[in-house]
Amino acid sequence: MVQNGICISTRGLSKSFGSVQAVRDLDLEMKTGGRFGFLGPNGAGKTTTVRILSGLLKQTSGTAEVCGFNISTDRDQVKAATGILPESPGLYSKLSAREFLELIGALNKRSGAALTRRIDSLLSILGLGGRQDDLLESYSSGMKQKVLVASTLLHEPKLVFLDEPTARLDPSASALVKDLILALAEETDTGFFICTHMTDFAEDVCDVIGILNQGQLVTLGSPQEIIDRTNTGNLEEAYLKIVGGKMDRKSLLAWR
Repeated sequence: MVQNGICISTRGLSKSFGSVQAVRDLDLEMKTGGRFGFLGPNGAGKTTTVRILSGLLKQTSGTAEVCGFNISTDRDQVKAATGILPESPGLYSKLSAREFLELIGALNKRSGAALTRRIDSLLSILGLGGRQDDLLESYSSGMKQKVLVASTLLHEPKLVFLDEPTARLDPSASALVKDLILALAEETDTGFFICTHMTDFAEDVCDVIGILNQGQLVTLGSPQEIIDRTNTGNLEEAYLKIVGGKMDRKSLLAWR
C-alpha cells in the first residue's frame, strides 16, 4: 500500500522530551525502493525520527505516512510493512542462525514451510548457507550483522530502517554490509532508510542524503548535489561544512 511511488512522507513532524525538542518540523519524502541516508551529529534526532517512523514512538506533533499507512492511526500496519535494525540489537548466542530466525519468524506470526524457504533464501543471499546450523556465538561480528539484517527482512518488509548498520564492524565487514544493502535493494526492491555517521558509506550506498542538525533537516539531495552545493570534494567535507566540526588547531595547542 504505497502511494505515488513514495514510501515515506512527513509533514511538520516534531518530537519533544520535556523542554528538549529532539525533532523539529521535519518535512521529507523518500521514494519507494530508495536508499535514504540520514546523517547528523550525536543527539541530532536521527534515532528518534526512526523510532517515530517505525511506529515505536509517538510524535508530539505533525504527521507522517510510511508505506501508505498513517503513523498515528495505522501503527500496527506500519510495523508489519517495515523492518528495523537498531544500533545495539540483541542476539541469542546459544541459538543457531536458523533457530534465531525461526524465533523471529514466530514473533512475526510466520511458520511452516514458507518460513523455512524464506530463511534458506536469505541465508543463501547472505553467504551463510553452510553455517546456518552453527551457534551464533561462533560467528564473527560481520556474520552476526548479516543474521541481524536477515532478521529484519524475514517478513518481507517494503522498507527497512538501519540505525548505524556498520557500528562496531571492521572495514572488511563494513564493506560487506554496504554490498549487501546494494544487492538487496536491487534484488528485492526493498527500501532502506539508513542512519549513519559514516559519510563515505552514505556516499557509496545512498541515492538521497538528508542531514539533520539540532533536530532540523538542514540539507536534502543526492550526494553529488550536496557536494556541488557546498563546493567541496566529497560528502565528508560537505557534511563538516554544513554542521561544523573542523578542528581549531591553534586553540588545541594553545597550552603549549
